[in-house]
Amino acid sequence: MIIDDELSLEELIKVARNYEKVELSKKAIERIKKSRENVKRFLKSEEVIYGINTGFGALANVKISENEINDLQTNLVRSHSAGVGMPFNEETVRAMMLLRAFSLSRGFSGVRIDVVQSILDMLNHRITPVVPSQGSVGASGDLAPLAHIALSMMGEGEVYYNGQRMKAISALEKAGLKPLKYEAKEGLALTNGTQAITAVLALAVYDARILFESSLTIASISIDALKGSTTPFDPRIHELRPYKGQKYVARKVMEYLEGSEIRKSHLHCSKVQDAYSLRAIPQVLGAVKDTVDYVEGILITEMNSVTDNPLIFEDGALSGGNFHGEPVALASDFLAIAMSELANISERRIDRLVNPLVSGLPPFLAMGKAGLNSGMMLWQYTAASLVSENKVLAHPASVDSIPTSAYQEDHVSMGTIAARKLRMILENAMKVVAIEGMVASRAIRFHAPLKTGKKLQEYVELLEDNTVEHDTYLEEHFEGIVEMIKSERLIKRGK
Repeated sequence: MIIDDELSLEELIKVARNYEKVELSKKAIERIKKSRENVKRFLKSEEVIYGINTGFGALANVKISENEINDLQTNLVRSHSAGVGMPFNEETVRAMMLLRAFSLSRGFSGVRIDVVQSILDMLNHRITPVVPSQGSVGASGDLAPLAHIALSMMGEGEVYYNGQRMKAISALEKAGLKPLKYEAKEGLALTNGTQAITAVLALAVYDARILFESSLTIASISIDALKGSTTPFDPRIHELRPYKGQKYVARKVMEYLEGSEIRKSHLHCSKVQDAYSLRAIPQVLGAVKDTVDYVEGILITEMNSVTDNPLIFEDGALSGGNFHGEPVALASDFLAIAMSELANISERRIDRLVNPLVSGLPPFLAMGKAGLNSGMMLWQYTAASLVSENKVLAHPASVDSIPTSAYQEDHVSMGTIAARKLRMILENAMKVVAIEGMVASRAIRFHAPLKTGKKLQEYVELLEDNTVEHDTYLEEHFEGIVEMIKSERLIKRGK
């Protein structure tokens, strides 16, 4: 991948997850050089410029002497490496590094080429800093997480290299790289920015889209397994409330159910209406899709923004608030709520599938002798536990703020917390949808010899363990479905 004028989500995924190598374009190199020349020019003046020859935060009025400017940047990185807790996983840190390098390459940060190249060298040699996941309030940028990356670039702190956790200096030496010594503005440029929030959100958005499409496939199986009506998916209904997501979901469900033998078997049944978890799938999952689309738009803007401070222009350095994480904090909370709802309605369908009072199917979809076998009873309990946990996690982090830096930073976004909670909710939602897939595909089995729609039948055969004849341990089967969702197998088939 070549860093140039724009960064896409797909490019970020290739670098973060697939270890694609990265280099700077000629245009990016020229932008960085020009910005650095401006910083050098500012240093020759007597002007007091925040972050270049002053302290930071509440110490912004303290001027630093010329011979201490480089020490200032090093001290900043060391002092701000104050994160705690479990480290972010490798793909998240790699996403942070790429986003930071891209932002610096835009030519408004005033760093040397060596600084940006150091990030790319670490990415290309698969050296991943150990970055604790807790400690950022999401304003003045993700100071602590980004400082831990900058610390590793100095040869301090710890990294993962070839699967092993080790001292950063050891990994750099093994890879043939040299530690950096920071100069004016560079420590601040590396630590000011929203790249931790944005990295977590980026990976979540990508996975949320996969989960949404997988949930739509599985929801369609549930509709047929429960002998649901296709009337609620008639396009005429959705033209009268024309949300894009709603129309999309209704159309996809009809495509999935086309040719279903199960559907034909109950066309003239006496049931008037289905429960909302079936009937309102277009309205609920459609709203989820619209939310994912909206949040992705926010994400792409953020990925391609410059969020450090001060920003270097031809005629001076301007201090502002681009480092404030509010846009991505609100977006993270919004997507977290949407993913919670996706799981909530999925759990209600799971309950209907195993509940003999409403399903018309054997109690708990038990195979073998009734009573002796409990079937899928406890999987609904698990789903209920997961969605309940999500309801707690879905409380927005962005509505909170605690002043920092002696009231200088008196409103913060808590965006990193919002993004981290989103990730947890997404993982839980994925498990709930996997449970629905496991349960719904078994439910279809009870309709044999009738089959579902041609497109859906492929998925049913993929999801169902048709060797089960009595109660058995299903953890391996469940994990297999989770992996199918993550690997996009429930999207690519039948396209």
